[in-house]
Amino acid sequence: MNIPSELKYTKDHEWIKIEGDIATVGITDFAQGELGDIVYVEVETVDETLDAEEVFGTVEAVKTVSDLFLPLSGEIIEFNENLEDEPEKVNTDPYGDGWMIKIKFSDASQIDDLLSAEDYKAIINA
Repeated sequence: MNIPSELKYTKDHEWIKIEGDIATVGITDFAQGELGDIVYVEVETVDETLDAEEVFGTVEAVKTVSDLFLPLSGEIIEFNENLEDEPEKVNTDPYGDGWMIKIKFSDASQIDDLLSAEDYKAIINA
């Protein structure tokens, strides 16, 4: 299972890549494997400001629909529109072309609440 060490994670299986005051967010390799074939990603919160742990969208797989939770408070500034035509990118490249949103986060101290790769591994292997 792929869990890149340079990323941060949430207990809800989102990954976060921090670059300045922008965070790129997607779901982990573990999450996409548990969901199965992803057929649709819906994010209707672009340009909205949400608090950490609020739902920012949903991901639909063949057998289930799952909420997506914002890992850091801030404004959602971009949705990966490639996922509209190719939602399977979340399955094939969850940490690359399968990213979901970019947020301009408002409270950098929240980064300290995110999980390291080692902490995330401990959760999914528990």
